[in-house]
Amino acid sequence: MSSLLRSSIATRSCRTSSNALCLRRSTLLLERSTRRRHSPSALPPPISFAFDIDGVLIRGEEPIPAARKALSILDGDNEWGMKIPYILLTNGGGVGEEERCRRLSKQLGVQIPVDRYIQAHTIIRSIASKYADHPVLVLGGRNDVLRKVAENYGFKHVYNSLDVLAWNPSVWPFHDLTPEEKASIKGADFSKLKIAGIFVFHDPRNWALDVQVMCDVILSGGTIGAGHATSSSPVDVVFCNPDLIWRSDFPVPRFGQGAFRDAFQAVYKSMTGMTCNYTQYGKPTEATYTFAEAALKDLLLARHESRQPSVYMVGDNPESDIAGANAAGWKSILVHTGVYDPRQGQPKHVPNHQAKDVAEAVQWALGQEMRGQRA
Repeated sequence: MSSLLRSSIATRSCRTSSNALCLRRSTLLLERSTRRRHSPSALPPPISFAFDIDGVLIRGEEPIPAARKALSILDGDNEWGMKIPYILLTNGGGVGEEERCRRLSKQLGVQIPVDRYIQAHTIIRSIASKYADHPVLVLGGRNDVLRKVAENYGFKHVYNSLDVLAWNPSVWPFHDLTPEEKASIKGADFSKLKIAGIFVFHDPRNWALDVQVMCDVILSGGTIGAGHATSSSPVDVVFCNPDLIWRSDFPVPRFGQGAFRDAFQAVYKSMTGMTCNYTQYGKPTEATYTFAEAALKDLLLARHESRQPSVYMVGDNPESDIAGANAAGWKSILVHTGVYDPRQGQPKHVPNHQAKDVAEAVQWALGQEMRGQRA
């Protein structure tokens, strides 16, 4: 007989007999039951999650049906009534973190706080001070959206390839600026500027223009049109997303920023005979997972949780999500709603588990942790 049932029976008996001792006994039974249900041994061990977005929570503009169930479980709809910390870790980007969280919250029907969202170029905020007072070129996104993002990170002199084209249309005579593009221009004389770094925040919209401008900047040492550089200070090149492909609402995966990087490298090598040196961020790089782990620790500290948590990465791309999680010592779950198709055979980077969708992934992870605790 459960302690709650015994307490209920004892209480009914007390009402009949009005026995003070009996009332005391029922109270003790109820208190003992409450302590047992909420004692540390009855609570789940510390656990946290990192979710990819495209192909895991959404596809195109539509949420994957299992996403809301998974986030509801983490928001307290579980057997312990506990909120379980998680972050969203994506190689996507192209807009500010606040704007992206607003869109995601609307799509998923769940409020996504900014401190839980890490996109491909969020990590650039941590190095912006190095370039704050130098001109930089930021590529990707629409018009001047990413200029504003970079300025919010701390860069003071941000330009893009549309600014270069407006300065001198002969830089790439195969594209005429639209009225919307012209309205976003930041005027500058690039023959008198020295670009210190090129940051590919997001997938470029015009590969040809951006490859041309990148080569112009790098080969000139930062001053476009100055001829080949003789300076010993090369231009820094940073890519934020290595994904060759990603999953949208199109039936098969689309090219990602990794494809643009490879196209640029092919052209650069044909011109120079060398490969361009660059820094890579985004999953599966160590720097990105270290950055994400620090964000998870902040969430746990806010909950006054000092124990080391088990971290589960739920992703759809073995080359980024699973490879990075395995290298970081996280536990990895590969879902079948995105880039990876189980009909392709065993993935190159093997996860701890495969699940049909994100809700099944979350339930499996929680089951694993509780089984381990009981053992």
